[in-house]
Amino acid sequence: MYTIIGIGLGPFNLGLAALLQPVKEVQALFFDENDGFDWHPGLLLSSTTLQDPFMGTDLVTMADPTSHFSFLNFLKQTGRLYRFFIRHDLYMLRNEYNVYCKWVAEQLSSCRFAHKVTKVAYNDELYEVTVWSNCKKQEETYYAQKLVLGTGTKPWVPSFADTENMPGVFHSSQYLYNKEDVLRKGELTIVGSGQSAAEVFYDLLPEVKEGFRLNWFTRSDRFFPMEHSKLTLELSSPDYVDYFYHLSAARRKKILTTQNSLSKGINSDLINKIYDALYEMTVTQQKQPVLLKNSCELLDITTDTGNYTLHFKQILQDKEFVCRSKAILLATGYRYNTPAFLQGIKQRICYTADGLLDVHRNYTIDINQKEVFVQNAETHTHGFTAPDLSLGAHRNSWIINAITGKEIYAIDHRIAYQQFGVQEANEPIDELSQPIFHR
Repeated sequence: MYTIIGIGLGPFNLGLAALLQPVKEVQALFFDENDGFDWHPGLLLSSTTLQDPFMGTDLVTMADPTSHFSFLNFLKQTGRLYRFFIRHDLYMLRNEYNVYCKWVAEQLSSCRFAHKVTKVAYNDELYEVTVWSNCKKQEETYYAQKLVLGTGTKPWVPSFADTENMPGVFHSSQYLYNKEDVLRKGELTIVGSGQSAAEVFYDLLPEVKEGFRLNWFTRSDRFFPMEHSKLTLELSSPDYVDYFYHLSAARRKKILTTQNSLSKGINSDLINKIYDALYEMTVTQQKQPVLLKNSCELLDITTDTGNYTLHFKQILQDKEFVCRSKAILLATGYRYNTPAFLQGIKQRICYTADGLLDVHRNYTIDINQKEVFVQNAETHTHGFTAPDLSLGAHRNSWIINAITGKEIYAIDHRIAYQQFGVQEANEPIDELSQPIFHR
């Protein structure tokens, strides 16, 4: 019998496993259906970096800077610490992040890959977890007092995009698996306005010199940068999460529609690189086969003998038009799908009026508010930072403290200079950094 079983081993649950490793009073076990850790392998382009500095994006540092599993210790143990220092760049490469996470996973005996959770039940005050072991080719049953769901978000495409029967239409998460075929076809149309769309566009831009045709459409009214000004970044603080959580559901929903530039934009440096590359192409005065259009909503995709027709509406002009392409990449983001195995304990799970998981402030979703935790399923309750790597260690500190009933990791509650909500208006500024633990 375990204290807690984790289902899914993305960065958040992997970070939780790493932070739990020295906590001897907690017996933890984590399952993942994949054969090993691999973070968005279809988008591991060689030169791309994470969008936040390494201190925030590594698995443990913001909870415990002395942890053996920190990114800096990874660099030291792999003989690259001085090289990283000389590089003078706080942003780790995306490939490097993947290698770092693999390094952590290989050292954690609590992590079991190639194990798929098929069913969860509740019996005698314990959660019964049924797992299919791909190695042993058999079912196994485990018991735990608590669960933490880290199954993550899944690629989302519009319903009219039948990727099963349209082999030339695929989600951005599958880009590298399709790149060779795209180059052979000599053409790609990208739909989407975020970082993934921009990275693929930039990756293929050199091919234009060889006659490759590249189109990029976005529904937003511009190709906008991710906003990273310092006071704006305080909206990713624990202070703002508290403030956001205690607003009404209607207000939270409305606020999220206004915050795209905080989470869905493009790195400013990448925008500049794209512009500079386009500028260099115009030096010869030759027309290049590149098209960029904003304010365009994709309405449908139809096919005719392997070629595709994209049906768009120009939103501001309210005019429809079409674009033909041999291949289409949909950078349409990710959405949370409630795992099917939750049906076995649905009577113990809280849902909102519109059917979403009702996530409590301490990241639980069960009726007792202390047994079933979630990772990256709480955007609607906790704000746009739910999928943000930089708040993963903070959320895991909450979870570990709740599991043990004591402060294993100090939680920073007051880090922002600005004050969110009138209840803080009279608090002196020198108290903002004092950690508070709610028992």
